[in-house]
Amino acid sequence: MTTIDFNLDWKLKLQNRFINYVKIFSTSDPESETTPSTERQWNMANYIFEELKTLGLSDVSLDENGYIYAYVPSNLENDDEPVVGFISHYDTSPDFNGENVKPQIWDDYDGKDLLLNKETGFVLSPSKFESLKDYVGKTLITTDGTTLLGADDKAGVAEIVTAAEYLLAHPDIKHGKIAIGFTPDEEIGRGAHKFDVKKFGAEWAYTMDGGEVGELEYENFNAAGAVVKIHGLSVHPGYAFGKMVNASLLAAEFIKMLPENETPSTTKGFEGFYHLTDLKSDVSEAKIHYIIRDHDADKFEARKEFMTQKVEEFNKKFGEGTAEIEIKEQYRNMKQQFEGKMHIIDIAEQAMKDANIEPKIKAIRGGTDGAQLSYMGLPCPNIFAGGINFHGPYEYVALESMEKAVKVIINIAKMVKKI
Repeated sequence: MTTIDFNLDWKLKLQNRFINYVKIFSTSDPESETTPSTERQWNMANYIFEELKTLGLSDVSLDENGYIYAYVPSNLENDDEPVVGFISHYDTSPDFNGENVKPQIWDDYDGKDLLLNKETGFVLSPSKFESLKDYVGKTLITTDGTTLLGADDKAGVAEIVTAAEYLLAHPDIKHGKIAIGFTPDEEIGRGAHKFDVKKFGAEWAYTMDGGEVGELEYENFNAAGAVVKIHGLSVHPGYAFGKMVNASLLAAEFIKMLPENETPSTTKGFEGFYHLTDLKSDVSEAKIHYIIRDHDADKFEARKEFMTQKVEEFNKKFGEGTAEIEIKEQYRNMKQQFEGKMHIIDIAEQAMKDANIEPKIKAIRGGTDGAQLSYMGLPCPNIFAGGINFHGPYEYVALESMEKAVKVIINIAKMVKKI
């Protein structure tokens, strides 16, 4: 088996590539109906597109919706191997500020508190995040406490591009054709909506969008987004008696109608939840955004029906038409799409073991592009990208974790065999 010599030069390539990516503002927007949902995502898409062409990948394309496709050609004499793909998304979450990211590099982390921002006193501490203790001696990349980092999923993008570059630079590593895809808008549940599976041409693929090293996931939440609009009546407060209907107060009433013990912070494992993600309100109107999640299909349907019923109850109490709800499905649990296709998981598991990584096969308390793609005919489990504490200022990633992800990609490319 050919050894992967990922020396200092390659580590710096990976690190610098990731740093360049996270500095590009590419947050998606759930309120937008365009694809990509934000104009700023084109900056990231065009950057990656030009980079892939410069590296020498074949058939590099960027379509009108911001989807990027490229290929590492087979270097086998008689290539009858299946095409395998790797996919990541380049948007970042709208849950927290993603503009003006100032990444910081901490070599040989000592296990103590990291003062990320001297002006604000913002600290990343192992007393709050015990996972930091697993990274003593590693090179950590963090925020400055004012933004998210964007390791979700620019770490995945950097890993795939670096693995592709490595394969092109090492023709002694024999492999079949490798398909590469990058998507917008995954963070708002629309990353795979316009992905061209036929053009991509892979028999199966892997999203590089997981967290800690070793994660391998082929089971996820069923997911939907819900928007509850509440209509009030605004009049001058001095003349409001018997007339004013304050939508903000009504929004607070509605929020109390959902179970307090079924939120992300009160559930774990296979337990589902209702998650209030955003609330905008004034006297005249309120808009409440929820995401609905459950691994079990029947319980998922019951959750959607429960929210609809609560709106009906709300209108009976406060008047017909006071509230309305719109529920949109985002993705489904992909587990059933792997029946009879477990070789896809076995290959990834062995690729990790070959990189001296202990596989951690578990269900995702979330979702990836792979969930949708699996239902579009492209089986697509999820592999770790290395980031921790996604979607907020405490986000970080270890360079060594990203390096391991690169090695897993290369190992998969080496070992794929005709099934």
